[in-house]
Amino acid sequence: MPASARPKTRAAASPRRTPSPRASRKPATVAQIVGVLRARIARQDIPPGAKLRETDLAEEFGVARTRIRDSLAALEQRGLVERIPNRGAVVTRLDLSQVFHIYELREVLEGLCARLATERTQPERWQRELELFQGPMKELIASNELDLYIERYEALRRALIEAAGNPLLAEMLDTIYEKTQVLIRRILILPGRAEIGRQQHVAMLEAMVRGKAELAELRRREGLKSARAHLEKFQKYIL
Repeated sequence: MPASARPKTRAAASPRRTPSPRASRKPATVAQIVGVLRARIARQDIPPGAKLRETDLAEEFGVARTRIRDSLAALEQRGLVERIPNRGAVVTRLDLSQVFHIYELREVLEGLCARLATERTQPERWQRELELFQGPMKELIASNELDLYIERYEALRRALIEAAGNPLLAEMLDTIYEKTQVLIRRILILPGRAEIGRQQHVAMLEAMVRGKAELAELRRREGLKSARAHLEKFQKYIL
């Protein structure tokens, strides 16, 4: 890829790493440990296949190994970690069939999320987001500022989940997002994909501003189908 075509990133810095809560005087809770490790796994700061060593984690978080075991068990329940005989806990790898199964779920669940968010809020709630995707987001893509584009895309995703007001749906979507966050970023840098995705979000938001809940669901599902089609076409480059 020519240098001019590469997506711009922010000023070079050391890799992001979610800080551990060890700095506080109280020992880290299981929920705190799980939250930190979830974020690291989602961003691939801890890559698929990496071993999670109980001794190292216990030292980092300043807790007993039993608390680390409880934390790893919670991550295992979310499908982020698996226990392998003679190896211990390792970060789960996604194979191709799992990825496509996840996209089938995303299509249904994110479509439902868009519908519920439309039904449970006033239409004007989404006008600002619509204007953002119609203008500034298009400019970010044109200038290859994809880091900021993704940041604002994630903000919309979170706003939709909160507006939907369904805790179980939110938990399911968060679990899926943890497994696919890095993959979503890779899909967005495929040729033309970011602009296609922006247009599809505009179509969904236009439906939401009009109060058309079923149409918003349809548009979101269409967007996920399109993303999966790109994934299938370019899978050898991103999987």
